[in-house]
Amino acid sequence: MKHSAFRSLRFRPAHGLRRSLPFLITCLVLSLSLATQVPGQMDTVDQLAYPPLPDLHIPQPTRVVLDNGMVVFLLEDHELPTVHVSARIRTGSRLEPADKVGLASLTGTVMRSGGTATRTGDRLDDDLERKAASIETGIGVTAGSASMTCLSEDFPEVFAVFGDVLRNPRFDPGKLAIAKNQVMAGIARQNDDPNSILSREFAKLVYGKDSPYARVESYATINSISRQDLIDWHAKYFTPNRIILGLVGDFQTEQALDLVKRTFGTWPQGERFDDPIVPYQPSTTRKVYYVEKSDMTQAKIVIGHLGLMRNHPDYHPVVIINQILSGSFGSRLFSSIRSQKGLAYDVNGGVGFGWDYPATASFSMSTKTDTTQAGIDALLEEARKIMETEPPTEKEINKAKASLLNSFVFSVDSPGKVLGKFLTYEYFGYPADWLVRFRTGIEQATGSQVRKAAHTHIKPDQFVIFIMGPRQGTAPALARYETVEELDISIPES
Repeated sequence: MKHSAFRSLRFRPAHGLRRSLPFLITCLVLSLSLATQVPGQMDTVDQLAYPPLPDLHIPQPTRVVLDNGMVVFLLEDHELPTVHVSARIRTGSRLEPADKVGLASLTGTVMRSGGTATRTGDRLDDDLERKAASIETGIGVTAGSASMTCLSEDFPEVFAVFGDVLRNPRFDPGKLAIAKNQVMAGIARQNDDPNSILSREFAKLVYGKDSPYARVESYATINSISRQDLIDWHAKYFTPNRIILGLVGDFQTEQALDLVKRTFGTWPQGERFDDPIVPYQPSTTRKVYYVEKSDMTQAKIVIGHLGLMRNHPDYHPVVIINQILSGSFGSRLFSSIRSQKGLAYDVNGGVGFGWDYPATASFSMSTKTDTTQAGIDALLEEARKIMETEPPTEKEINKAKASLLNSFVFSVDSPGKVLGKFLTYEYFGYPADWLVRFRTGIEQATGSQVRKAAHTHIKPDQFVIFIMGPRQGTAPALARYETVEELDISIPES
């Protein structure tokens, strides 16, 4: 009985399917046979040939200089019914007095949160929310910024408010107190995040602890800042001849320019002066530094020295070097340190670029505490390899160039991105065709130029070696160095 039931459940293809099965098998065999005979079929990805990149059209914004010195860029984009406005202001935290570090950032924050002479900050929030618009301000290391986004139908009204924020900030004392408390809360937590510690302390080692590029806020510097300091900072730096304004979106250029003139044209020029040269140490010497952080389960390592500026003659060759080092999953650092040696999940390295001062050149990773020594050795080895013992090959260079050129389009795939680049070039004094020069520079860089740049700009003899982690796990790695300087990251009470 069971046997009969089992037999009744056996698969029996339908009559039509049984008749067509030989035909299907024949077609499958034939298709597989033809597939193996496709002309030009490649066995590996390296055999693929790519056609030349097509010409890329990059829209050019209209540039106008107002009578009061404000530089204005306008770029129409009618894809969406929105308008975006952004401004760069010639200021920055690097210009702060040493005893008032945090002044620039507070000015940028309270300009917006504190409202204007005609609107409180809370009313400004409500007015913008009703129109689904936004206005933001801030000041970073090298520049101040202000931005505005709104529907095109609300553009004239919101832009008038944007002008009011830039020209007539209230600097409300209550909002300043809130902003100062927020900064102080951040100071209290500044040692919670290992990555923040690493970035902060490495900057001190490379630029010098007293350089404005390495300074950080403290309770003392924040307490020393008054409302009048913010008013004076704004009066000094927020003048039309120190502002570059950019507009992109759904508008007509002539009408938008007329609106800009009505909003900012009556703003008188400020005093003309040259900003001081911001100091930093020109080089570093080989030395080992350590920060104990007992709540970590891994060690963090960064080695490096001063980097370059983008206007350096070797800019394009060094960009290619960075791509070879850590630009993809097939890069040297990833393949060697992660895939082959299994020392780190995340590893990075390269020579950084600043616009008007050098960034840092660094190799960094996180690793298990008991592989701290192996991690340091691996980073140093990769630096020496690309610099001297195993310089970039033609194959690596060509692959890196192809990757950079193929991804270039994503840096200019919207009018907003294009406009942002033109504002940056104007602000830092770069030629207007710098964007086009990038692609040409990568294409024309030769293998010998890349190898020479690697040998010139990666300098193991100037590497500072910075290690952070629990003492118990990292002690064996530190013990092999004759001198290790332990950094004090405690937070001063006042």
